[in-house]
Amino acid sequence: MGKQKVVISTDLCADLKSFLSSASYDKLFVLTDTNTRDKCLPFIQKVPQLKEARIITTDAGDLNKNIEILAYIWRILSTEGASRNSFLVNLGGGMITDMGGFAGATFKRGIRTLNIPTTLMASVDAAVGGKTGINFNGLKNEIGSFYPPECVFIDCNFLRTLDRENLLSGYAEMIKHALISSIEIYTSVLLFDPDSKIDYSFLNKLVAQSVAVKEKIVEEDPKEKGIRKALNFGHTIGHAFESLTFKKDAPVLHGHAVAAGMVCELYLSHKVCGFPMDRLRQVISYIKEYYRPISFDCTDYDTLCELMTHDKKNEGGIINFTLLAQIGDVRINQSVTKELILESLDFYRESFGI
Repeated sequence: MGKQKVVISTDLCADLKSFLSSASYDKLFVLTDTNTRDKCLPFIQKVPQLKEARIITTDAGDLNKNIEILAYIWRILSTEGASRNSFLVNLGGGMITDMGGFAGATFKRGIRTLNIPTTLMASVDAAVGGKTGINFNGLKNEIGSFYPPECVFIDCNFLRTLDRENLLSGYAEMIKHALISSIEIYTSVLLFDPDSKIDYSFLNKLVAQSVAVKEKIVEEDPKEKGIRKALNFGHTIGHAFESLTFKKDAPVLHGHAVAAGMVCELYLSHKVCGFPMDRLRQVISYIKEYYRPISFDCTDYDTLCELMTHDKKNEGGIINFTLLAQIGDVRINQSVTKELILESLDFYRESFGI
């Protein structure tokens, strides 16, 4: 699996024009959803090479990241004569970069892809690292592959189109990157106030810093055999929360579920690895200030535990956690008793008053 190129762009159209001018391809396709077609595609359509591109548009929202919509993308690529020498540009949030990446990975056993993330979540997480996939059988990213794009162009100007909830969703992944990296990055991340006038130049620096954390880990372990599991911190319980909200027809954004998952997994880190309680309280304070709590009660505990058993890090039926002993001190492949998992769910509800 080749190393992807990531460009933190200050002139996206110029960078795209330069990249596409030097690339060899027969046909160009751009995958959007209904939101990014209207709000983001106009930003890049003055790039000469994109004037002849075939635009493929899906409905927005993670519920559409499924096999039916994937087949729709394949069908258009096929009927429009896409070849293994074609390019698929994925312009959108995590749903588009995940699904477009998987479409690229599987169509004709692989065509080249290029990601232009338009949300904070996609910029620091979904679009970077080469993981692609779709939701299946009620489970998040159950089907997918490792297939890095040839390039990722990140332009924080797109973030000006985001509402508060989507901005916070992506920021949860940046909190995660900070917790698994260093006290310096952690301290800078907690300085960001999404409820004040946003300093996009400061946010751009934080994004570049966050992407660098993920890039370093992915380069060391591209197929998640070891240290890349650090990136799953907060996600074992977070994905279970996310799937539960889908089952209840009250879905929350991915990052909001991850924020809740981090609280639970920091509690497990405290109990299993000695993570300092004062740091745990500090993270809880920040998350409580900006994130709405996930709504669940003790009648949901068995469902949540069952959902955790489907986590892709698990081995031999044992739920596998990534935990922390300190900020930046990551402990992968940690097994935890069901009793302690339930205790962490109690801790979350008590901390958030639900």
